[in-house]
Amino acid sequence: MLDHIFLTVSDTDRSTAFYEQVLPVLGITRRLDYDGKDGPPDHPDLKGFGAEGRMFFWLRQGDAAPGAVHVGLIADSAAMVNEAHAAAIAAGAAQIHSPGPQLHYDPRYYAAQVRDPDGYSLEFVFKSWQHDD
Repeated sequence: MLDHIFLTVSDTDRSTAFYEQVLPVLGITRRLDYDGKDGPPDHPDLKGFGAEGRMFFWLRQGDAAPGAVHVGLIADSAAMVNEAHAAAIAAGAAQIHSPGPQLHYDPRYYAAQVRDPDGYSLEFVFKSWQHDD
């Protein structure tokens, strides 16, 4: 199981503002600013987001590499996918595909996909078979 990811962004303030508008729809809230000077030499400053007491999504300043990363974020329902997509578009994301079933994967795979301010591909995903009904 994945514990955390650092996403390198070109402007942490801009990206933090974007993710603060989008991630709460999915139950993920900004929780921690980590000062890199408190870590080992050359540790970056980090802006952390998490849920249920865990920090797992971190932003760091640097040269963005949007083609290198695709982030799939869990939604608890198709309605939550729709809401996350709307929040992302309102926050300035560029649309890749609107919410709907992803039949090329599975008819129960419901998702939407956008590009964040650095061009990273974000997918909001509800896979009904992975949730208790």
